[in-house]
Amino acid sequence: MKIINFFFIKSIKLYQTGISPWIGNNCRYIPTCSDYMIFSLKKFHFFKAIFVSLIRIMKCNPWGSTGYDPIK
Repeated sequence: MKIINFFFIKSIKLYQTGISPWIGNNCRYIPTCSDYMIFSLKKFHFFKAIFVSLIRIMKCNPWGSTGYDPIK
């Protein structure tokens, strides 16, 4: 599983440096969803990290809240 986590973390970092600057700063939460995913991959096993990250992404909508949302 560590190989999968490593691959996902590297993919997210590639997104952060290559794609995200072109999209702009549209994040509603601190930390950003991509940072949240990296932190969750380091803290939890792969499937729980995907689950909590998907919940976070679903909260990011025009009717959602904003602000600091740490990993629990």
